[in-house]
Amino acid sequence: MAGMLQIITYLLGVYLVMKGIEILQIGLTSTRPDRRGLIFIGIAALIICVATTVYFVNARSLSRGVNP
Repeated sequence: MAGMLQIITYLLGVYLVMKGIEILQIGLTSTRPDRRGLIFIGIAALIICVATTVYFVNARSLSRGVNP
């Protein structure tokens, strides 16, 4: 059972990183003359998604150590 939860956690991490990249790509491909705000939002979303992924993966590995 623990292996299945770990796989689901990793899939959530991959999904979050891909969503952050998708938001950044939307900002980069915008045709607006002033797209700095969109790029900033994309970079912020990517950083938040990667940080959340690291948190989820570390929280899962920490809880595994507490409950063997």
